[in-house]
Amino acid sequence: MKESARSTKPFLSDVKTLRKKARLHLAEGAITPAYVGDAEQTIAILQTVLATEIVCVLRYTMHAIAATGISSEGVKAEFAEHATEEQEHMMAVAERINQLGGKPDFNPEGLASRSASEYVEGENLVDMIRENLIAERIAVEHYRELIRYFGDDDTTTRVMLEGILGVEEEHANDMHDLLVAHEGTPTLAG
Repeated sequence: MKESARSTKPFLSDVKTLRKKARLHLAEGAITPAYVGDAEQTIAILQTVLATEIVCVLRYTMHAIAATGISSEGVKAEFAEHATEEQEHMMAVAERINQLGGKPDFNPEGLASRSASEYVEGENLVDMIRENLIAERIAVEHYRELIRYFGDDDTTTRVMLEGILGVEEEHANDMHDLLVAHEGTPTLAG
């Protein structure tokens, strides 16, 4: 019987070697020799992700408060739920930046220019829904690109972004459904 390639590779360093290596370079925190990503570049990228999530929290929060109209209560509740989920994303990204040895940038100065999505208030309920759908579509595409970029070089960051992507896709679907319900067809042009 042919021995598989998997069984010929050593599984792990012996425990004594792992313990010894863990005591070295303590100042690097979670970044161990097995990390093959570029921590500085990852932090810079995640700062844009953080800004995007902050802008989404602000936009959804404003819409949850300012939406008006005869059928606005359900939409306002959806906006509020999305704001909470975007805040969870913001916290996860900020924590990952911290784990990599960076300092999350919550400074409001320049926030809009660091974000992939825009902060657009909208004139009415349909405009708000449309702007949130556009922002979610931007986030979905941006996170897909980042997931491909990180690949196996930084699996922790990739897995975090994959989780966020799933929620952003759900948000986009929710906004699409609301747009169809309130407008009939989701026209994104304009």
